[in-house]
Amino acid sequence: MEEIVRIRLMDESDLDDVTKLEKLSFKTPWSREAFFNEMTKNQFAYYLVVELNKEIIGYCGLWVIIDESHITNIAIHPSYRRKGIGDYLFRGAMAMAKTLGARKMSLEVRVSNTTAQALYRKYGFQEGGIRKNYYTDNQEDALVMWVELL
Repeated sequence: MEEIVRIRLMDESDLDDVTKLEKLSFKTPWSREAFFNEMTKNQFAYYLVVELNKEIIGYCGLWVIIDESHITNIAIHPSYRRKGIGDYLFRGAMAMAKTLGARKMSLEVRVSNTTAQALYRKYGFQEGGIRKNYYTDNQEDALVMWVELL
C-alpha cells in the first residue's frame, strides 16, 4: 500500500491529536486551549498539520503580520523524525508565508537544538541574536534566526 503524506490547514477536529503530539515533543507543552485560541482568536495565526495516511504526524504554526512571518512552533512525532517529514512541513510553512505576502520569516530555537538549526540554515536562515533565558523549563537561551523569503 502506498503511503500518502500531505499538508493541510489544521482544524478544530485536529486539536486532540495535535495536543498529544505537543506533549510528546516538548517539556512545557502548549495546552489544547492555547491551540484553540490561536486558531480562533488570533487573526495572524495559521496552523498546518502533516498527515501520513490520514494520521497527524506533525504540525507547524506561523503568524503572518503584514510582510513578516514568524514560526511559533513545529513538531514531528518521534517515530517519524529524521525521515524528511519536518523538512517537507517546513517548506510548506515557508511557501504559505510567501503566499500570504511575507517577505521575511523569523523563529526561535534552543541553542542546544543543533539538528533544527541545521534544517533552518539549509533554507537560508541566519543568526539574528540571542534571547537570554527564553525557555521556561530550564532557562535555556534561544537563538533567533531570520531569512528573506524572496
